[in-house]
Amino acid sequence: MKRRRTVRESASASVEPPPGYYVAGGEPPDAAQRVLILDWVVSRRIASGWRVESRSGSQVVLVRGQPVNHVLHAFLTVFSCLVWGIVWAGVALTNRVERVALTVDAQGRIVTVSAP
Repeated sequence: MKRRRTVRESASASVEPPPGYYVAGGEPPDAAQRVLILDWVVSRRIASGWRVESRSGSQVVLVRGQPVNHVLHAFLTVFSCLVWGIVWAGVALTNRVERVALTVDAQGRIVTVSAP
């Protein structure tokens, strides 16, 4: 079954930057302020275990998790007379790599897109 991409705007206080990052008077933030907003959100995500995969001016792709090293597990399975295959199967079934793309729009809001 193929996972669908979902788009949602983050509205929680733990993801949004502090009020000082926005322009007073309701004007939309300029490019430098949008970069600061994105930096704030990325630093919060990095502190919770994510790592940066790629970055452009207004978008960041973050990753959490590691892919399975199938070559290493194959060697361990052969040398342990197939006993390690049980561990390999468990790791392959439970391991997940999560990707998320964060984009800051013209109004300074963070848009989160989850990818498979």
